[in-house]
Amino acid sequence: MHLSNKKIQKILDENLDHECEGIGPDKVCVRIAAIADLPSEFGDFHIVAFYNNRDDKEHAAIIKGDIWGAEDVPVRVHSECLTGDALGSLRCDCRDQLKESLKAIGRMEKGIVLYMRQEGRGIGLTNKIRAYGLQDHGYDTVDANLALGFRDDEREYSVAAHMLLSLQVKSIHLMTNNPKKINDLTQYGINVTQRVPHIIPPNEHNQFYLETKANKSGHMIDLRGKEHLMEQDDRPIIEGMTREQISQLQVS
Repeated sequence: MHLSNKKIQKILDENLDHECEGIGPDKVCVRIAAIADLPSEFGDFHIVAFYNNRDDKEHAAIIKGDIWGAEDVPVRVHSECLTGDALGSLRCDCRDQLKESLKAIGRMEKGIVLYMRQEGRGIGLTNKIRAYGLQDHGYDTVDANLALGFRDDEREYSVAAHMLLSLQVKSIHLMTNNPKKINDLTQYGINVTQRVPHIIPPNEHNQFYLETKANKSGHMIDLRGKEHLMEQDDRPIIEGMTREQISQLQVS
C-alpha cells in the first residue's frame, strides 16, 4: 500500500516537535524531517529525511509501501560509501550491496533501506583514502584501520535504531552478514526476527577485502566454496519467489 499524502502530513505533524529521552549512552533522539516520492530504476519508493541530535548528519530511509506499524519488515542498513556507491569502485562490494537491496525491496510489498552517513566504516572519507593507501602497500582493511588509530569498525547503530522506531516498525527481517549490526540494533530495542543473508559475489579487486571481513570481523560469508550450513533463521529469499512462497518459507 502506498503512503497517502494525508498520512505523510500526519507523520510530519507528529514529528514536528518530537522530543524524547533518547536511546543509548549518547541519548540519541531522532525525528522525521521530510518525506517525498522517490521513483527510481529499482521501483517506486518514498524517501524520508531525519534530524538527530548526535552527529549532525543527514541520514535517510528509502521505504517501499506503508511500513508504519508493520511486522517482519525487510530492512537493509547501508553505510555510505562514496567511492563504491557513486564512483563504482571495485575495491569493495558496497555499490552492489546497495543496488541488490534496492532491487529486492523494490519487488516487495514493503521494505526499508536505511542510508547511514557512516563513510569508511565510520572513519570518514579522508581516513578511508589513507587506509586505501596502506592497503596498496600490503595492509588488509582491518590492519589499515588499526594503523591509523581506529578500531576495525567505528560504526554504531543507535541512530539507525531510532530511525526504525520513528518509522514505527514492530519487527524486522535484517538483510546483513554482519553480526555486530544485529547485536547493536537489538541492544537499542529493535526486534530482529530473522537474518536474511546478503551475499555479493567477489571480484578480483575485492576478494581479499571480503575474506578479511569474514576472517577478522566475523562477517557471515564463506568465499571458499565450502558447504554453508544454514543457521535456523537463515532462510534465504531467492529472486523470482512469489509472496506466497516467501511466506511459506518463513513459517516452515
